[in-house]
Amino acid sequence: MEFKQLQEQYAKPGKVKTISFRPKRLEPVRFTREILAIKDKGLEGDRYKNSGGDRQVTLIQVEDLKAIASYLGREEIDPALTRRNIVSEGINLLSLKGKRFKIGEAVLEYTGDCHPCSRMEESLGHGGYNAMRGHGGITAKVIEGGVIREGDDINPI
Repeated sequence: MEFKQLQEQYAKPGKVKTISFRPKRLEPVRFTREILAIKDKGLEGDRYKNSGGDRQVTLIQVEDLKAIASYLGREEIDPALTRRNIVSEGINLLSLKGKRFKIGEAVLEYTGDCHPCSRMEESLGHGGYNAMRGHGGITAKVIEGGVIREGDDINPI
Protein backbone atom coordinates (compact mmCIF):
# COMPACT_ATOMS: atom_id res chain seq x y z
CA MET A 1 0.00 0.00 0.00
CA GLU A 2 1.32 3.45 -0.92
CA PHE A 3 1.91 6.17 1.67
CA LYS A 4 -0.93 8.33 0.31
CA GLN A 5 -3.34 5.39 0.68
CA LEU A 6 -2.18 4.81 4.26
CA GLN A 7 -2.98 8.43 5.06
CA GLU A 8 -6.57 7.88 3.91
CA GLN A 9 -7.22 4.87 6.19
CA TYR A 10 -9.28 5.50 9.33
CA ALA A 11 -10.53 2.72 11.60
CA LYS A 12 -13.71 4.64 12.43
CA PRO A 13 -15.04 8.19 12.50
CA GLY A 14 -14.28 10.43 15.43
CA LYS A 15 -17.06 11.79 17.65
CA VAL A 16 -17.82 15.22 19.09
CA LYS A 17 -17.75 14.88 22.89
CA THR A 18 -18.25 18.51 23.94
CA ILE A 19 -18.76 21.92 22.33
CA SER A 20 -17.90 25.24 23.93
CA PHE A 21 -17.44 28.89 23.04
CA ARG A 22 -16.27 32.10 24.69
CA PRO A 23 -18.18 35.28 23.88
CA LYS A 24 -15.39 37.58 25.11
CA ARG A 25 -11.72 37.46 25.99
CA LEU A 26 -10.99 36.17 29.50
CA GLU A 27 -14.60 35.04 30.03
CA PRO A 28 -15.18 31.43 31.06
CA VAL A 29 -16.17 29.05 28.30
CA ARG A 30 -19.83 28.20 27.87
CA PHE A 31 -20.85 24.67 26.95
CA THR A 32 -23.64 23.92 24.51
CA ARG A 33 -25.06 20.78 22.94
CA GLU A 34 -25.10 22.34 19.47
CA ILE A 35 -23.66 25.36 17.70
CA LEU A 36 -23.84 26.97 14.28
CA ALA A 37 -20.62 27.03 12.26
CA ILE A 38 -20.66 30.03 9.91
CA LYS A 39 -18.80 29.80 6.59
CA ASP A 40 -15.48 31.66 6.67
CA LYS A 41 -16.22 33.11 10.12
CA GLY A 42 -16.27 30.48 12.89
CA LEU A 43 -18.73 29.46 15.58
CA GLU A 44 -21.75 31.60 16.39
CA GLY A 45 -21.15 33.53 19.62
CA ASP A 46 -17.43 32.69 19.87
CA ARG A 47 -14.93 35.51 20.25
CA TYR A 48 -12.71 34.04 17.52
CA LYS A 49 -15.50 34.34 14.95
CA ASN A 50 -13.76 36.37 12.23
CA SER A 51 -13.72 36.72 8.49
CA GLY A 52 -11.00 34.84 6.70
CA GLY A 53 -8.91 33.88 9.73
CA ASP A 54 -7.21 30.51 10.10
CA ARG A 55 -8.15 30.11 13.77
CA GLN A 56 -11.94 30.04 13.49
CA VAL A 57 -12.44 26.77 15.39
CA THR A 58 -10.16 24.95 17.82
CA LEU A 59 -10.30 21.21 18.49
CA ILE A 60 -8.62 18.95 21.03
CA GLN A 61 -9.00 15.22 21.51
CA VAL A 62 -10.06 13.49 24.72
CA GLU A 63 -7.00 11.29 24.37
CA ASP A 64 -4.76 14.36 24.69
CA LEU A 65 -6.71 15.58 27.72
CA LYS A 66 -5.87 12.28 29.39
CA ALA A 67 -2.18 12.70 28.54
CA ILE A 68 -2.16 16.28 29.87
CA ALA A 69 -3.82 15.15 33.10
CA SER A 70 -1.22 12.40 33.47
CA TYR A 71 1.67 14.85 33.01
CA LEU A 72 0.13 17.02 35.73
CA GLY A 73 -0.34 14.08 38.11
CA ARG A 74 -4.12 14.28 37.97
CA GLU A 75 -6.85 11.78 37.17
CA GLU A 76 -8.48 14.19 34.71
CA ILE A 77 -8.72 17.83 33.72
CA ASP A 78 -11.77 19.89 32.93
CA PRO A 79 -11.83 20.45 29.13
CA ALA A 80 -12.95 24.06 29.78
CA LEU A 81 -9.45 24.79 31.10
CA THR A 82 -7.93 24.26 27.64
CA ARG A 83 -10.35 26.77 26.07
CA ARG A 84 -10.82 24.67 22.91
CA ASN A 85 -14.16 24.73 21.05
CA ILE A 86 -14.61 21.06 20.28
CA VAL A 87 -13.42 18.03 22.22
CA SER A 88 -13.24 14.98 19.97
CA GLU A 89 -12.76 11.29 20.63
CA GLY A 90 -11.63 8.39 18.50
CA ILE A 91 -9.74 10.19 15.73
CA ASN A 92 -6.18 11.46 15.70
CA LEU A 93 -6.72 15.14 14.88
CA LEU A 94 -3.16 15.48 13.57
CA SER A 95 -4.03 12.97 10.84
CA LEU A 96 -6.36 15.63 9.41
CA LYS A 97 -3.41 17.83 8.40
CA GLY A 98 -3.95 19.11 4.87
CA LYS A 99 -7.53 17.83 4.83
CA ARG A 100 -11.09 18.93 5.03
CA PHE A 101 -13.41 17.11 7.37
CA LYS A 102 -17.11 17.01 8.02
CA ILE A 103 -18.62 17.49 11.48
CA GLY A 104 -22.40 17.31 11.48
CA GLU A 105 -23.62 19.65 8.75
CA ALA A 106 -20.39 21.69 8.61
CA VAL A 107 -17.18 21.21 6.64
CA LEU A 108 -13.96 22.42 8.25
CA GLU A 109 -10.39 22.56 7.01
CA TYR A 110 -7.29 21.91 9.11
CA THR A 111 -5.24 25.12 9.30
CA GLY A 112 -2.58 24.31 11.88
CA ASP A 113 -1.57 23.02 15.26
CA CYS A 114 -3.09 24.76 18.28
CA HIS A 115 -0.06 25.40 20.45
CA PRO A 116 -0.53 26.21 24.14
CA CYS A 117 -0.16 29.78 25.31
CA SER A 118 1.11 31.14 28.63
CA ARG A 119 -2.49 31.13 29.92
CA MET A 120 -2.25 27.35 30.25
CA GLU A 121 0.12 27.84 33.18
CA GLU A 122 -2.64 29.88 34.87
CA SER A 123 -5.49 27.57 33.86
CA LEU A 124 -3.84 24.24 34.57
CA GLY A 125 -1.37 25.27 37.25
CA HIS A 126 2.36 24.76 37.58
CA GLY A 127 3.68 22.86 34.53
CA GLY A 128 0.46 23.34 32.53
CA TYR A 129 2.18 24.93 29.55
CA ASN A 130 4.67 22.08 29.15
CA ALA A 131 2.00 19.44 29.78
CA MET A 132 0.09 20.75 26.76
CA ARG A 133 3.06 20.97 24.39
CA GLY A 134 2.36 18.58 21.53
CA HIS A 135 -1.14 17.97 22.90
CA GLY A 136 -2.87 21.30 22.25
CA GLY A 137 -5.04 20.15 19.37
CA ILE A 138 -5.62 21.83 16.02
CA THR A 139 -7.11 24.94 14.46
CA ALA A 140 -9.55 24.93 11.55
CA LYS A 141 -11.61 27.24 9.40
CA VAL A 142 -15.21 26.78 8.33
CA ILE A 143 -15.51 25.93 4.62
CA GLU A 144 -19.23 25.12 4.66
CA GLY A 145 -21.50 26.27 7.45
CA GLY A 146 -24.00 24.19 9.36
CA VAL A 147 -25.01 22.93 12.77
CA ILE A 148 -22.55 20.88 14.85
CA ARG A 149 -23.98 18.77 17.69
CA GLU A 150 -22.56 16.68 20.51
CA GLY A 151 -22.28 13.09 19.27
CA ASP A 152 -21.79 14.07 15.61
CA ASP A 153 -19.30 12.06 13.59
CA ILE A 154 -16.00 13.60 12.49
CA ASN A 155 -15.13 12.28 9.03
CA PRO A 156 -12.24 13.25 6.75
CA ILE A 157 -13.38 14.12 3.24
